[in-house]
Amino acid sequence: MADTSPPPTTNPSLAEATAKASTRSALIGAIFLMATSAIGPGFLTQTATFTSKMGAAFAFAIVVSIVLDIAIQMNVWRVIGISGMRAQQLGNRVIPGLGYFLAALIAIGGLVFNIGNIAGGGLGLNALMGLDAKIGGVITALIAIAIFLFKQLGAALDKILVVLGIAMMALTLYVAVVSQPPIGEALRNSVLPDDIDWVVITTLVGGTVGGYITYAGAHRMLDSGKTGIEHVKSVTTSSITGILLTGIMRVVLFLAVLGVVVGGVMLDPAGNPAAQAFEAAAGEIGLRLFGIVLWAAALSSVIGASYTSATFLVPNTPEKKRLQSIITIIFIVISCTAFVAVGTAPALLLVFAGAFNGLVLPIGFTLIVYIAAFRSTDLLHGYRYPRWLIVVGAIAAIVAWWLAWQSFEKVFALLGS
Repeated sequence: MADTSPPPTTNPSLAEATAKASTRSALIGAIFLMATSAIGPGFLTQTATFTSKMGAAFAFAIVVSIVLDIAIQMNVWRVIGISGMRAQQLGNRVIPGLGYFLAALIAIGGLVFNIGNIAGGGLGLNALMGLDAKIGGVITALIAIAIFLFKQLGAALDKILVVLGIAMMALTLYVAVVSQPPIGEALRNSVLPDDIDWVVITTLVGGTVGGYITYAGAHRMLDSGKTGIEHVKSVTTSSITGILLTGIMRVVLFLAVLGVVVGGVMLDPAGNPAAQAFEAAAGEIGLRLFGIVLWAAALSSVIGASYTSATFLVPNTPEKKRLQSIITIIFIVISCTAFVAVGTAPALLLVFAGAFNGLVLPIGFTLIVYIAAFRSTDLLHGYRYPRWLIVVGAIAAIVAWWLAWQSFEKVFALLGS
């Protein structure tokens, strides 16, 4: 006799709650991916070195980088979020082939700097546990590969990024409190600096806004499904939250190092100045804390560089998600192999990668501003883009082109020597 009982029913409210939780997780992951990608091993070293060199006056460079970050990320997230398309797709829609060119620049710069990220992971585990730096780098790469290789870890990617981000901020805040920086002097220099070094500002902006970092959070946001005009408010809130988290981490790290420098400690730029600052502020425990911060920054940057580079090389369709994970893993394997072979990227290669990153920012961001100003009818589904945001974006694009020229001048000078 046939079974005439009614088919089992699913709980629609449970399914809806699960979908909302997944969306919320992806959005939070996008926020922290943007924030942690901007605070990699290179940024930690640059901040310590430049703070040691400039003292409280470095506050002005921090403020400039944050202001530029706000202008850039608010536009990037809004255009990509409303269009529902990745940056390379938008590029190809505006000028055929532009998206492929942008993807090539992202992949080249990201690959070279990922070698540095893996090296940073090795140095972090060395400071934390005394592990050989190469072994630590390989361990860091293997953990990153596992996150993309195993489904369970991949599903927890957003939570992993949140944990890494919070750990970095909390530990750095502790050192900032212990080092007792002159906050009043730093505040004054943030608007009335005793010294302005445009080379320093160029380097800092290129390392915190340029290259893949520009698109890391926005591309991850697309995975949440919160795209289209109806989600403008959510996109804006997410971008601002990510920017604020990034800015807080930059300021806290600067204050942590400033307190040490003002206290009379001389940091050696040829060594590991950030580690020296943490150790000077909090002794042996400070050095171990720095190991955790550096390793967290390195792992999150490996994830960010590899994931974002893969999103530029693979179409944004559900059936390509597995291929995207495979490309991400290959990206990490190549970077790790290069690190094991050469230890870190040669100086000349890093300079060229920096120039690539410097070029990615103005090209990609000019594309974003152009779409906001002239292609909102077709590419942004008729959305009326705020004029003030277009003006702010245009100014940021001009600054980005000037910074790119400064970057290439360094390359030309290096080749000349």
